[in-house]
Amino acid sequence: MIKYKKFSALPILLLLLSESAYSSTPVVSENKSALTDSITIFDDSQLDEELIYPDWFKLSIGDLRDDLAEAKQAGKKGIITYFGQKRCAYCEQFFKTSLADTDIKNYLQKHYDLIAFDIWGIEDIIDTDGKQFTERELSIRYKTNFTPSLVFYNNEGRPVFRLRGFYPPYKFRAALKYVTEEFYKKERFSEYIARANPGEYFLNGGLNEREFFIDAPYDIPSLINNGKATAVFFEQSNCHACDLLHSGPLSKELSITELNKMNVVQLNMWSNTPITTPEGIKTSAKSWAKTLDLFYAPSIVFFNEDGKEIIRVDSVTHFYRLWGVLDYVNKKGYKQADNYQDWRLKQRKIKN
Repeated sequence: MIKYKKFSALPILLLLLSESAYSSTPVVSENKSALTDSITIFDDSQLDEELIYPDWFKLSIGDLRDDLAEAKQAGKKGIITYFGQKRCAYCEQFFKTSLADTDIKNYLQKHYDLIAFDIWGIEDIIDTDGKQFTERELSIRYKTNFTPSLVFYNNEGRPVFRLRGFYPPYKFRAALKYVTEEFYKKERFSEYIARANPGEYFLNGGLNEREFFIDAPYDIPSLINNGKATAVFFEQSNCHACDLLHSGPLSKELSITELNKMNVVQLNMWSNTPITTPEGIKTSAKSWAKTLDLFYAPSIVFFNEDGKEIIRVDSVTHFYRLWGVLDYVNKKGYKQADNYQDWRLKQRKIKN
């Protein structure tokens, strides 16, 4: 049963998107309008028809070192590798929102060449370090896990930032600026985003209460003694995306069944709630979220029975994606493959 929270009447303190979006302060918005719904609410089942890349996407020459040289010759900051799937609903949403925004598109094209890969592709690609992979092997190398995923390379050919999954345009816009203006050299993206997110606002109001959440005290080492995996939900109050997670994928019986096989903890990622981490460190929810470099709410971090992180879901997530991860964790897929993407590939081969 979901108990919906009451929203605070405090004014939203977040900065709105504007022409100053690429100034020195990160600009984000948690606007809960119909526009937000149209961006974050969609059916994440496989598309009926294959996606067509935007015509300005680049196809690799076959060697990312040559692709980078071409981008630099055109005066660009570097390259971005896009990892997608032909029938990916999240990829479609990325094309229809972030890449359809004129400001974002122009800023991206000014500073980068975006090179597309299919995570199931078998074409050979040489990475910037000279090592050769197929497209699918390259996607596994960067642990893309969720499509669309983006890997940002600077003009020296060094991968400096990665986004896994679909995010609302404001967050993708912030990521572009974060890399382009080289904020990654002095702070993590979570810290960069936090400068525009007044945490006090997200402390007002409650979280969505669910029966599968374990009550405090939150001592993770004592929980994992039962041999189950542990799922930690990092959420915040006044959070539209959190509400959608609970009213959508977490309202499905299949999701609840899988979660009931785990230890499940819910934390307000801005709070000082005491927590003992899997490593036995006594800290607060806010400090732990910062240590884990979380920048999206809701984020779900999964730990195995030894307290090691298995996988995290920290982007827009609907039922099929969430259920796939829950299935992977409960079937201990992490013991069969190095990462989720590799496990999915193995499952695909088995089905074929």
